[in-house]
Amino acid sequence: MRKLWAVFKREYRETVRKPSFLVMTVLAPFLMAALMIVPALLAVKGMGERRVALLDGTGRLGDVAGALRKESPAGSSSFAGGGRRERDGGPAGKIVPEYVDLSAADLKNAVGPYLARLSKDSTPKEKLLDGVLLIPADAFQRPFTNLTYFSRSAVDLLAQERLGRAVNRALQRQRLAARGLEPADVDLLLSPLPVQTVQVTKSGQERTGGEGSFVVAMVFMALLFIPSLVYGQEVMRGVIQEKTDRVVEILVSSMTPMELLSGKILGMAAVGLTQMAVWLAMGGLFAGSGFSQAQTAGLDLSTILHPSIAVWFVVFFLLSYLVTVGAYAAGGSIVSSEKEAQQVLTPVMLVFMVPWFLMMPILTNPDSTLSVVLSLVPIYTPMTMFVRILVSEPPAWQVALSLVLSVATIAFLLKATAKIFRAGLLATGKRPTIPELWRWLKAA
Repeated sequence: MRKLWAVFKREYRETVRKPSFLVMTVLAPFLMAALMIVPALLAVKGMGERRVALLDGTGRLGDVAGALRKESPAGSSSFAGGGRRERDGGPAGKIVPEYVDLSAADLKNAVGPYLARLSKDSTPKEKLLDGVLLIPADAFQRPFTNLTYFSRSAVDLLAQERLGRAVNRALQRQRLAARGLEPADVDLLLSPLPVQTVQVTKSGQERTGGEGSFVVAMVFMALLFIPSLVYGQEVMRGVIQEKTDRVVEILVSSMTPMELLSGKILGMAAVGLTQMAVWLAMGGLFAGSGFSQAQTAGLDLSTILHPSIAVWFVVFFLLSYLVTVGAYAAGGSIVSSEKEAQQVLTPVMLVFMVPWFLMMPILTNPDSTLSVVLSLVPIYTPMTMFVRILVSEPPAWQVALSLVLSVATIAFLLKATAKIFRAGLLATGKRPTIPELWRWLKAA
């Protein structure tokens, strides 16, 4: 134990004293926030201002342009209020409509000049259009006719959805008014109601904040997985470097391979926990403003981020860390260069990432057979079970079984890696085959 402790202290001190560790510890939260927030802001900003021509073949939907102007009044920010949503549930943005009554025209010929205005090369900037919405002349008579949206982009989905919703609302309003309903009754009938998600726990407690659970689960899964990959590679490089420099032969003459590898892995785990503690402290400094902004956006994070979640996060972080780092250490003990290690471990890491690829099915149905099975597979347990605890209430026996299986897997990886490491010390220069690895495990 004393020798293991000495290796542990050395690995920890050497890593935390590196300038790269200090820089990444400070900058990583900001980089991670930028990776998640900036694309979302750019997506909303991408809506920006759209100049759209509304070509109305019916001649009866002039109020659509007025409704669009009310939704995004001139001079307002494209996403004022940090990405707020309008009262109809659509994304904040600005559409500048140009209404054209084509009830007396041939639509096939009349649409051509407006489509030409989509081209930036041949159109003055003040007349340039971002989209053209064609409303067929038989929109009131044929319930299954199509609106056609022309755009320079094949995936201008935000503008397409918003324009389609506005036109359909106007069509519904006039259809109901034609049947003798008063305008006030029509507005009441067409008024949408927001849906609030409420989780009912097994004890009967009600919790709100479904959107917040999704956001928090995404963040926590990244925190569970990314540090494990980063420091797993550090352990792998350290093992390979010691084998290459032949330093390991001196080390194992005074300690067992198990003590050496356990000290290295636990030392890197302590580094990861140190980094997590710094990040959580930094997050606590911004928690006040973050919670207030989340409340303004309608996300009640207080029902999600409670003390027990912090405890479970530490437990599953350690399990995820030790399982992943153990796999990397095994890879480093097999090969003689980092290039060979990457070739060996790339398919292994793809297997480890299965919960990340299946995040949506796990989040939306945490008690399904898929979620339960993945949470009981040791290499998937940390991420999958933690997400299940975050968004639902898995049975206690499943949680206990997942912990036992994870600990057993970590012990097996450490023991197997130590055997391979000891047997492979004199086998540098070539990668062992599968039969050779099996003989090392049996003989060591």
